[in-house]
Amino acid sequence: MPSILVIDDDRTILALAEKTLSAIADVETAATASEGLAKLRRGSFDTVLLDIQLPDQNGLAVYCEIREFDRRIPVVFMTIEAASSTAIEAMQLGAFDYIGKPLSVEPLRDLIEKAIEQRQISSVPVAISADDTSTNDSSELFIGRSPAMLDVFKAIGKVSKQDVPILIRGESGTGKELVARALYQYSHRSEEVFLAVNCAALPDNLLESELFGHEKGSFTGAESRRIGKFEQCNGGTLFLDEIGDMAPSVQAKVLRVLQEQRFERVGGNKELTTDCRIIAATNRPLEEMVKDGDYREDLLYRLNGVTIELPPLRERLSDVPALIQFFMSQAKKEFNKPDLEGLSPEAVKLFSEYHWPGNVRQLRAVIRRCVLDSVMPVITPDGLPIEITKRGAAPTATNQETVDGAALPQLVKRLLAEKSTDVYAQSMQYMEKYVITEVLKSTDGNQSQAAEILGITRGKLRDRISTYNISLTSNVQVG
Repeated sequence: MPSILVIDDDRTILALAEKTLSAIADVETAATASEGLAKLRRGSFDTVLLDIQLPDQNGLAVYCEIREFDRRIPVVFMTIEAASSTAIEAMQLGAFDYIGKPLSVEPLRDLIEKAIEQRQISSVPVAISADDTSTNDSSELFIGRSPAMLDVFKAIGKVSKQDVPILIRGESGTGKELVARALYQYSHRSEEVFLAVNCAALPDNLLESELFGHEKGSFTGAESRRIGKFEQCNGGTLFLDEIGDMAPSVQAKVLRVLQEQRFERVGGNKELTTDCRIIAATNRPLEEMVKDGDYREDLLYRLNGVTIELPPLRERLSDVPALIQFFMSQAKKEFNKPDLEGLSPEAVKLFSEYHWPGNVRQLRAVIRRCVLDSVMPVITPDGLPIEITKRGAAPTATNQETVDGAALPQLVKRLLAEKSTDVYAQSMQYMEKYVITEVLKSTDGNQSQAAEILGITRGKLRDRISTYNISLTSNVQVG
């Protein structure tokens, strides 16, 4: 499990943190700065929860010592005053975040989970290897001998030490975050902070605040100044995932940072500077979005200076056996299956012929499920999910069922009965298809109105219409 160090002289805070966080991590506590720093140097921690005011040392001084010891440890400050100047100063120096006292259980758990995730992203070594899968179990590998993957390895080697923006393109599940992490770890900034932001996971106004920060009172709920990721990432690397889902207003501000390394916080008029390297990733057709007016052409050109294209797994099926070996070795140890020998030749053949719409992420999930369910030393085709043995996608609801929106319970039960490893994605696809179809019906097929109601861009809506084969006739229907 991850490990957390909580430093606070208030016993009730230590008890609350230990009770709240013990389900997600091993928790160690310290009542003074000296005790906390001693434990930090002796142990291995993924996150530090640090009080601003300690009896023997100022929290900011403690933070500086933590940074000197390990710059990659996310530090979350606790403060009685939400607008504490010390906490804001620490955020400007690169602290992960801060939370107000008295502590609330859910926000604390969510914040620490995010901090642990960032620690894992920036600390897990990425071994770029075409032929050796015998590295440390904690490593995540780029595995492949196919020409397409060798080109990816070469591109990373050429540009990792260059301070230029990089755009990583590829389908979902191909490993874009691994490429971003490799670019960071092989760069001159590898000892500085690495932060990742999923641009599709936040509403437009929250994304702007997350990236650029905001001033107190700049919008409803802005009770104190907030330091954004560009400010936190000064000297480090910022990974902007799903950059194709960024609103035009945010695109304009990101473009300015790329061009001038300058920005203002939301609601502020003071110009700030940052020395931040940007790595972006997308699975969206940005060129088509530019034509449709949904994406800034100048931002695309600025991001597109260096592009790394990740091939889908179906275009490098020769790498599947090596990926199977690596993921199976991981799962065998994780699930304590010492007697497991591997896959039968027939099973490997099915894996190597399947088209893998979910790419490497789907392959890993299927392998883990097979290992978890295995009772025999060799996994045969009988132990594979039905979508693999049938060499097609898992069954979904019929088009009429989707339009009616009535078949979700039956769909979930059917996928569970078939031991599918894609229940969540199939269910989300069903619901998304239903919602989009109903909204388009309500607007008589008007895509601009539908996109506004759905809260997505027209480009994203058009992408979904094409994916789900929705016919925009007077009677909108799924084809």
